[in-house]
Amino acid sequence: MFSKSKINDPAPSKDADAASKQAIPPTAAPQGSAMGKPGEFKASAPKPKPPASLLSADLHVTGNMKTTGDIQVEGTVEGDIRAHLLTIGETATIKGEVIADDVVINGRIVGRVRGLKVRLTSTARVEGDIIHKTIAIESGAHFEGSVQRQDDPLNPGSKSSSASAKANPASE
Repeated sequence: MFSKSKINDPAPSKDADAASKQAIPPTAAPQGSAMGKPGEFKASAPKPKPPASLLSADLHVTGNMKTTGDIQVEGTVEGDIRAHLLTIGETATIKGEVIADDVVINGRIVGRVRGLKVRLTSTARVEGDIIHKTIAIESGAHFEGSVQRQDDPLNPGSKSSSASAKANPASE
C-alpha cells in the first residue's frame, strides 16, 4: 500500500500505478461526502424540481390537500389546498381555503385565498376574501369579497397592525 515517493522515482512502475488506482475506486466515496483533503467539501448537484401535480378536469376530490410542491387543478376540489405554487385552471372549481406562496387563478374559487403573490386572470371567478402580500387582478376577472394586504399572509394567526387592533379591542 505504501510506496516510495514519486519525487525520487524517475519512472513509476505500471504495477504501482495500477495498485493505487484499485485501492480507492472513484465511485467508492459518495457525492457530497467530505472525503479527500481535510476541510474540503464537495456539494452534490441539486435535485431537479419535480413537475406540478395535475388534477385533471374529470377528477372530483373531497378532502384537504397539502404539499410543498406545485399543484395544477383542472377538476373540482371540495376542501382546503396548501401548496408552493397553485394554478387553478379555467375548468376548475375550488370550494375551500387556498394557501400558497404563489396562486394563479384562472377558474373558480369559493373560499378564502392566502398567498404571497396572488394573480386573478381575466377568466377568474373568486367568491371570498383574499389575503396577500402582492396581488394582480386582470381586467375581466370577477371578484366578490375583501382584499387585505399582510406581510405574512400564509400564517393565519398574523394580522396587520390596524386589523388586529380592530379585531381585538379588549386586548389593551
